[in-house]
Amino acid sequence: MRRTRTRLLGRPLAAGAAVVTLLGLLTVPSTTATATSDAAGATATVFYSTTTKNWDRYHLHYAPDGGPWTTVPGVEMEAACTGWVKRTVDLGTAEGLRATFTDGSGTWDNNSGRDYALGTGDITVKDGVVAHSDPCAAPDGDGNSATVYYSTRTLGWTTANIHYRPAGGAWTTVPGIGMRPVCTGWWKQDLDLGAATSLTAAFNNGNGVWDNNGGADYTIPAGVSTVADSEVTRDADDPCAGQAPDTQAPTAPTGVTARADGVSVVLTWDPADDDTGVTAYQVTRTGGTKGDVVSDVGSTVFSDTGLEENTLYTYTVRAVDAAGNVSPASASVTATTGTKPSTPAAGKPLGTDPRKDPIYFVLTARFHDGDPANNRGGSQHEKSGNAANDDPMFRGDFKGLVEKLDYIKALGFSAVWITPVVLNRSDYDYHGYHGWDFYKVDPRLESAGASYQDLIDAAHAKGMKIYQDVVYNHSSRWGAKGLFTPTVHGVRDAQWSWYYDEKQPGFEYDGLTVEPKSGKSYYNGDLWSTAEPSGNTCVNWGVPTGGRSPEGYTLYNCQWPSPTSGMFPKALYHQCWIGNWEGEDSRSCWLHEDLADFNTENAQVQNYLIGAYNKYIDMGVDGFRVDTAVHIPRTTWNRRFLPAIQERVTQRHGAEAAKNFFVFGEVAAFVNDKWNRGSVNHSAQFYTWKERKEYSADDEKAALEMYDYEQQQGTGNQPTSTNAFLDGNTYHAPDHSRFSGMNVIDMRMHMNFGDASNAFHNGKDSDDSYHDATYNVVYVDSHDYGPNKSSERYTGGTDAWAENMSLMWTFRGIPTLYYGSEIEFQKGKKIDCGPSCPLATTGRAYYGAHLAGEVKASGFSRVESASGAVATTLQQPLVKHVQRLNQIRRAVPALQSGQYSTAGISGDMAFKRRYTSGGTDSFALVTVSGGATFTGIPNGAYRDAVTGDTRTVTDGTLTVAAPGKGNLRVYVLDGPGKIGVDGPYLK
Repeated sequence: MRRTRTRLLGRPLAAGAAVVTLLGLLTVPSTTATATSDAAGATATVFYSTTTKNWDRYHLHYAPDGGPWTTVPGVEMEAACTGWVKRTVDLGTAEGLRATFTDGSGTWDNNSGRDYALGTGDITVKDGVVAHSDPCAAPDGDGNSATVYYSTRTLGWTTANIHYRPAGGAWTTVPGIGMRPVCTGWWKQDLDLGAATSLTAAFNNGNGVWDNNGGADYTIPAGVSTVADSEVTRDADDPCAGQAPDTQAPTAPTGVTARADGVSVVLTWDPADDDTGVTAYQVTRTGGTKGDVVSDVGSTVFSDTGLEENTLYTYTVRAVDAAGNVSPASASVTATTGTKPSTPAAGKPLGTDPRKDPIYFVLTARFHDGDPANNRGGSQHEKSGNAANDDPMFRGDFKGLVEKLDYIKALGFSAVWITPVVLNRSDYDYHGYHGWDFYKVDPRLESAGASYQDLIDAAHAKGMKIYQDVVYNHSSRWGAKGLFTPTVHGVRDAQWSWYYDEKQPGFEYDGLTVEPKSGKSYYNGDLWSTAEPSGNTCVNWGVPTGGRSPEGYTLYNCQWPSPTSGMFPKALYHQCWIGNWEGEDSRSCWLHEDLADFNTENAQVQNYLIGAYNKYIDMGVDGFRVDTAVHIPRTTWNRRFLPAIQERVTQRHGAEAAKNFFVFGEVAAFVNDKWNRGSVNHSAQFYTWKERKEYSADDEKAALEMYDYEQQQGTGNQPTSTNAFLDGNTYHAPDHSRFSGMNVIDMRMHMNFGDASNAFHNGKDSDDSYHDATYNVVYVDSHDYGPNKSSERYTGGTDAWAENMSLMWTFRGIPTLYYGSEIEFQKGKKIDCGPSCPLATTGRAYYGAHLAGEVKASGFSRVESASGAVATTLQQPLVKHVQRLNQIRRAVPALQSGQYSTAGISGDMAFKRRYTSGGTDSFALVTVSGGATFTGIPNGAYRDAVTGDTRTVTDGTLTVAAPGKGNLRVYVLDGPGKIGVDGPYLK
């Protein structure tokens, strides 16, 4: 997990302050203040809680009201009692003080930048809360305490937490209290038990891996105990007493590179070596007017932002191990910043429950063209037939999307899922899934005044979320900038010279700029050579294979990269082709010839991707749709990527934003059954759960162990949940303690949406195996497939579309619509035929012609004004249908977040839903297309949101006649009555 702390080294130096050096790295002023002065006056005894800290020392840096601050780092605090340190200071005539706390080595608690306002007397500061008491005072003695040593020698954890409760007391908040490393393989924590004589505990690594003693938890007595290999030893000796201290520092990091991007610099480096393991890195920056800055980094990627313009900065990196040994500094690297981009400050996610927000999915490059200047056809523009249609593959952009946000809002959608935004590199990369520079937004999508940040901010200003499609599994053409890119490949002879270009020094691919020598290529000769490259490892390099291309050109061995060519380092990229799509190799082999498969179990790869996507979290996106999620082991998601997302969102935007940051994965399972051909590892619901067993500390080994274990458990021994289901008619608080952090696209409903009834019955049949199916993303078709793995856009007819929508908008899950489906755009057309045919003939055709003109929304599902072609689009029957469905869903909380049941209900697509929270209690009875009878329901007045019909139930039964295909009835207990106006289906 990546932890980054950036700090300026202290406040301005006091006059005459001495300077000392800590660990040969941090230059800070020495402390000149004393605990008390000789003058009489008010005093304050400040107690500071250590229960959630792993600091070696604690300092109180303070200023009496109206007086100066102590010199950084302040006065050292002393042990008070278990879990507390204290310091008494003389305030003179002051009636209080302002304070911060630090470990003396640059880590601060300054109350989130506000400092602490303290009074006089005994004062406690714990987890940001200030109170007045002496926490060490014990009226009936000193109370009991426990010192717990925990061994991770066989686990390989880099951090350890103890989650506990004193006997008869309450549990700590998950994940518990951070333990501090005391010697190789051992962690320690002192605990205050009060009157209790023992505690119950479990341990975890902070990334979702737990040691709970096989489900029984550990019982640990007061006093000193060790916990090692599932065994508790009471009255234990200090396990570190006989162990020689670790004094060996890690090696200095190597391979440090720095790349400036505007007023930001991205640093990468190779992992350092250590006899016990590196736990962190310290990046030192010099240059500029702000002085030296040191940042603690948990990965081998660091993004330094908010720098000064046109300024040279110098960086060095040191490695730190668990004992605090610090390596020598790396070789220094420099980077010169440019000008500050004319973009708004980073945004902030809206941070609300994602189930409230229906999703509209767009291929940005095919939606609406706001800026023709960034249109690009790519190398296949003429050959594909796009040129003949004047239809470059990169056509739509962020400016066009910003201009038509009101169209999407007028449909009633409050979340927009956009295709990947990173700089792509391939022969047909408009869709965004061929990422090359993951740290750069593709300039073919941006325009002056319409950057990605501008899009995010514009959407937020309208109360709309942006969900960014992200790819962790692979890169394209055929590496990843900043991680690894091959430099020479294959034979560039007279036949192939048209296809690839020559190397041009000083030219760098950006997707937008044409290489100057040829005047036509966007690439830069980094893939081809007419001489065998030095160090070549590919067998039979340059020898004709005997085959020919579709154009009749000679094909050569090693003509382009492949996993078996030896062109990629094994540590960073996998080395095989997928042979079994439901086998383990689907996690660790290449999907396609140009999709270089990341070795996601490698720490360097993990850090590269985490660092990249942190950039977009910082910009304020509201969630990630995860492409090809099934092709990365669940252990890697649960250990690395998902915790890193949560940590970064929490760090930048707060805990509430992190709770509602919506991650939904594409766990592709193109089958009509509950489990994907009996393989739990390849089923969508599998990815919504935390691990339930400990595996090797090595991620690659852990992935295999998890795969084998879960396959042996089979479908009959997988976790189940009631989070989506009512208990009779009662909503119950969902249990999210086992949630992995990833929700999923509902592949089973998608596959069965050839008929709404099939989708409904198949969907609910799987819901007990999801962690919480109310978060499932539900769609009929997408940019990849239609129902039943059809390669065409849905063509079931308008009535069937209306019925599908009525079900999606009222059943559990989050309704999602692929762009244009509201007018049956391109129905029956082949969704994708690669670069071999014009895009205009496919399901990914350009939609802008239907959006021409002006549109202004006065609210969700409300059009204030519209003119031109878009006005005609907004009059189409399914548009009217989806507008009203969004109105109804938005007005009835049960349809957004409610649990459901079909118990006591006759009818085909009929169910009841309820959501209860605080002052909200929403209960709805729904039937789609057909009639239904609801029995055993609460008595009271039910009002239909579609017709306004009111029924008073006195005997627990309500019968509803069939409303007709595509229509529905939503009877809400004490509901508002009719919502919206009648349309072609809802009436």
